[in-house]
Amino acid sequence: MITASAKKRENIAEYLLYMWQIEDLIRAYGLDIDRIDRELLSKYEGLDASKRKEMYGWYESLIDMMRREGVEKSGHLQINRNTLADIEDLHRRLLADPKHAAYANQYYATLPLIVELRAKAGDNRKGEIETLFEAMYGLLLMRLQHKEVSDDTLKATAQISKFLALLASYYKKDYEDPEALWK
Repeated sequence: MITASAKKRENIAEYLLYMWQIEDLIRAYGLDIDRIDRELLSKYEGLDASKRKEMYGWYESLIDMMRREGVEKSGHLQINRNTLADIEDLHRRLLADPKHAAYANQYYATLPLIVELRAKAGDNRKGEIETLFEAMYGLLLMRLQHKEVSDDTLKATAQISKFLALLASYYKKDYEDPEALWK
């Protein structure tokens, strides 16, 4: 919760990936708030009773939302899908605005990777931006599982990361001062 709030203000791409990780973490704990409290929250050093209670409530509300939205086994919470939709909307607006040619250049440098990833997805295709986030999340999972990552994958995800970082910086600018970004 503390990390999520900071990430949402500073880097929306990191925030979204973090929230996907939290969803998977909650699933790994079987959507059991008592287990999360006992095995996760109790491990936070320097967490006073008030903050622990706040975090407990945050995890509990996420669990409740996951159950209500039917994403106990897979999928993403509506709040995370809304965040992704906001990012995708900004992406489309940036591409449509000739003042943001540098953004368009980065997009076109990343487009062959998008095409390749979407082709591999077959019938399970997602939007372009979601496809890029899924690639980055896949890399994160591979690293967490200490799996070997090929040089080609590292090269591709470096480009994807560069593009998503640019998109995230535009998102922050749009959030902080939308008029300045579109003048």
